[in-house]
Amino acid sequence: MRRSFWAALGLGAGATGAVLASRWARRQANKVKPTTLAREAKGSLLDLSKLVSESIEEGKRAMAERERELHAELEASRDDGPDPDEPSAA
Repeated sequence: MRRSFWAALGLGAGATGAVLASRWARRQANKVKPTTLAREAKGSLLDLSKLVSESIEEGKRAMAERERELHAELEASRDDGPDPDEPSAA
């Protein structure tokens, strides 16, 4: 009785291990299929292109803001009159 119990338990554990191993192997094989790899690469490229375009837009916004600041400083210096530290052209 005890021997048959342990034999059945061993067979059950072995069958369970085999099923789990085959499922794991199938999932790993699906991960490296060319279609899966191509889909992941396409997604990565789309993410990268989105990041690059967002960075470019941020750079343009920063550039426009700095340009406005410089124009405001230039206008302020023109309104104040000639700078006494600058040599005159006369």
